[in-house]
Formats: sequence, structure tokens, C-alpha cells
Amino acid sequence: MMERAESCQKLYTRMRLWEFPDEYVIEPTDGSSASSLSISRVDASIKLIDGVPECSSVRVPKIQTIFGVVGMLKLIAGSYLIVIAERECVGTYLGHPIFKVISLKVLPCDHSVKNSPAEQKKVENEFYGLLKIAERTSGLYFSYDTNLTLSAQRLYDLGDESKLLPLWRQAEPRFLWNNYMMEVLIDYKLDPYLLPVVQGSFHHFQAAIGKEIVDVTLIARRCTRRNGTRMWRRGADPDGYVANFVETEQIVQMNGFTSSFVQVRGSIPFLWEQIVDLTYKPKFEIVRSEEAPRVAERHFLDLRKKYGSVLAVDLVNKHGGEGRLSEKFTNAMQPIVGDGLRYLHFDFHKICGHVHFERLSFLYDQIADFLEKNGYLLLNEKGEKMKEQLGVVRTNCIDCLDRTNVTQSMIGRKMLELQLRRIGVFAAEETISSHANLDESFKILWANHGDDISIQYSGTHALKGDFVRFGQRTVQGILKDGYNSLVRYYLNNFRDGTKQDAIDLLQGHYIVSVSRDMTPPSQTGGLEAIAVSIN
Repeated sequence: MMERAESCQKLYTRMRLWEFPDEYVIEPTDGSSASSLSISRVDASIKLIDGVPECSSVRVPKIQTIFGVVGMLKLIAGSYLIVIAERECVGTYLGHPIFKVISLKVLPCDHSVKNSPAEQKKVENEFYGLLKIAERTSGLYFSYDTNLTLSAQRLYDLGDESKLLPLWRQAEPRFLWNNYMMEVLIDYKLDPYLLPVVQGSFHHFQAAIGKEIVDVTLIARRCTRRNGTRMWRRGADPDGYVANFVETEQIVQMNGFTSSFVQVRGSIPFLWEQIVDLTYKPKFEIVRSEEAPRVAERHFLDLRKKYGSVLAVDLVNKHGGEGRLSEKFTNAMQPIVGDGLRYLHFDFHKICGHVHFERLSFLYDQIADFLEKNGYLLLNEKGEKMKEQLGVVRTNCIDCLDRTNVTQSMIGRKMLELQLRRIGVFAAEETISSHANLDESFKILWANHGDDISIQYSGTHALKGDFVRFGQRTVQGILKDGYNSLVRYYLNNFRDGTKQDAIDLLQGHYIVSVSRDMTPPSQTGGLEAIAVSIN
């Protein structure tokens, strides 16, 4: 066992990229005497080499430092290597440094394109344009030392054999953002180069409670199965994977104790859509209505397998277009609710309006028994498990952004108070709001978290963020919501379609191809006309 542990190579943390005219060479420079990685710029062939090729007057390389290899994508004629050009350390996860990707770089291995037919070149350039959009992907995080795709409880439960595997093999595929991009590299046994990347959010703070210091971390992990933008990815696919599915983990470390609480959000789990048509609020369309119960059942079976008991909290309106979705959701849930699955509707707008979000206490009263019964992970000073989380709250509204974030932050606050009481820091009736610094830091933590998730899905900061950030609605916050709503309208109608194509390309949701007779794609079909869907 120890022999296997020693042979498990660590990831390279810093590398030198040599850009020769005919090849890229990636040389580890973090002190490890390891082989360099060579990628041909002609045909993208890959090999490990000893040292770096000699330079000459005709082989003068560009040289820069890089911090990770994300993966490679093959297009029509060329392949493209994606690397991390800049990073920033944003904190630690269970003692391990966590980095945010500041910039990606796409390296073309496309010399063969020069000899391609004109139509191939045209298509290649269109797809390459999508990769340049993908370079600006926000909210990417990674660690060289620990598996960021797994919650603290899943990490604790990981078997000894699994812990010895390379990080990419330990990873939860749902949350591995570069899963598809790594496939090309896996066969070459490049484990020290294969860096798992998560899309989501990572924020933390420290605050004093009396003479004690509490460390709180909030992580979001975005699922890649139905990844996309707000109007272009709604509802579920036939397999039950939903749009904007995000796992949120709140971790507390104090006095040697570590405690973790997980909740999730995701679109209403059956087939529905909103077709972008330049109207301010396009109609909701339920697709293949008769399949709703089956799709919902598949979705919740998957959740129960991964998280245990599930409480589905539905925050949408009971009337209007949202009401039709809510009614269908309610009907789809009736046959499958039972001991391990509860469904609760809470009309957020009717009960809380636009300013009275403190009325979420009515919701908490209805779910408190579930939260207390299913608990959270708690590890003592020796790292021994004292409690574990047995179930999860799944929250949704329409976008699973604004109402959902306000609600999840309320649940997170209540659970943090329970955890601090259990650890012995809080008295029975003591609350976060009685500690000004802790209260302010907690609000900012959740507001930033909500903004990150919202930017990835809608392109703007979260609405209702002033309540999460300040504890009350403000005139400035309401005006800002109006502005952000208009920005969302513009992005949904004029930008997000192209962004969706870029996401689908990176995630492998369609495979690039061109017809044999090289017939130009139709104007109406765009890139979809030359892509094979594998959804």
C-alpha cells in the first residue's frame, strides 16, 4: 500500500511553455526532475521527451510560465491545447491551497488547416472563434493537492484505494468542468499534467466570536451535464439532468472541529423551455408533457442515490406562466414522494413580495424538522466523524438564481447557527445577527456566491442581492435589479446563443463534423447544422 502511495505522482504546479514554430514543449519547473511534454503544432501528436529541444536562429521559441494543462479539443482539421496562463490563490479547502483561473490560453495545433479545402477552413475558423469566447469562461477553480469536485463528506468517505489514484480519476464527473477536454490526453498516461477544474464559486472569511476565530468557506460546484445560459438551457433533458444544477457546500472550521453542510439548486425537472423571441418575458413551453413524471422520477432517483433523503422546495408563483410549471411539477411529484422524498411549494413572491424577505421564516418553520433530522457532517479534533449529513434540500425558482439564493442563504445561516451550538461556541438562543462582524461577513459571503452563480448563467449579478448583502431591501438595490433585468434581456437575445455554442463545444455536448460533400451550412442552422448532437 505504501509503495502505491509513493508512486502516485503529484501534479505539476508551475511549467515553462516553449512555443517553437513546429511544436509546443511544456517543461515542469516546480523542482521535479520530470520529462517534458511535446505537442506537435502540425498534427497534435503528443509525446514525453527528456529535456527541451535546442534553439537555433530558425527555431526561436516564445517562452512563458503556465500553471496547468486544462485539456485539448479536436476541431475539423486542427487540435487546440488549452492551458492556464494566470492564476490567483483564493484560500484553502480543508488545508489545501485553492486557485482561481484568471486567464486561459488556447494554443492552436492547426498547421494542417493550411492544406484543407476552403470550406473546411471557414468552418474551422468559426469553431476557433468559439474557443476564443471560451477563453473568457468565468468562475474556474482548481487545486493541485485535493479533489475540489468532492464535498468534505465525500472526501472523508473516499476509500484508501481511491485516495491513491490521480486527482482526475478521483473526481466526480458531474462537476469536472474539463472532463471532455481531458479525454484526448488520458491515453498518454500524463497524470501529473492532468489538472481537474471546477466551475462555480469559492469564497471564505474569518471572524471573531469572543476570543475564538471561526473560518467559514462557501463553495459552488456547477454540474456540466446540462450546462449553459439562462434562456438557452431550461428544465431537464430526457435523462433527468437539469439546467443550472449547482451544489453549494458551506464549511465551518473552529476549535479543531470541521463541519460541512451541502444543499443544491436546479431547474424544474421536466422538459420545458423559453424560446428567445425578443419579448421581455418569453412564454414558458412544456415539451412532451406526458414524459414529465418519468423525467422527474429519474432526476430524483439520481439525487437520492447521491445525497440520501431529498426535500424539494419549489419557490415559483402559483399563477400565470409560472403557475403552469408549478402545477405540472406538483402533479409529477405526487406519484414519487414518500419517506425519502418530500415536495414543498412556497410561493415566494406572494408571501415575501419584493421587500419582506424576513417572511422566509415561515418556510424555515416547515423545513426545520428535515434539516435537524438530516443534519450535517461534523469531524472532531482527531478527524473522526461525529455526525454525517443524511439528506439534502433542493431549491428551485425559475432561473434558480435570485429567489433561490435568498432562500439558500437563509438555510445556510440557520445551519451555521446549529453547527456553532453543537461545537459549543453558541449558547442555545444565540444567533449570527448578535455578532456584528460575523453577521456582515456572512451576508457578503452569500451575496458574492449568488453573484458568481448568476453571472455564469445569466450574465449579470444576482437580483435581490441587496437583501442578502445588507439584510434588507434598498431603493438602490431595487433600481439595480431593474438595470440588471434589462442587461439580461439584451444578453439572452443577442449574446447568449453564441456563448451557448462555446459551452457546448467545450463540454462535448456536440461533436464537430463536416459533411463529406462539404455542403455549406445553412444560414438558419448556423453551427448546429455542422454539429452532431449527443445530448
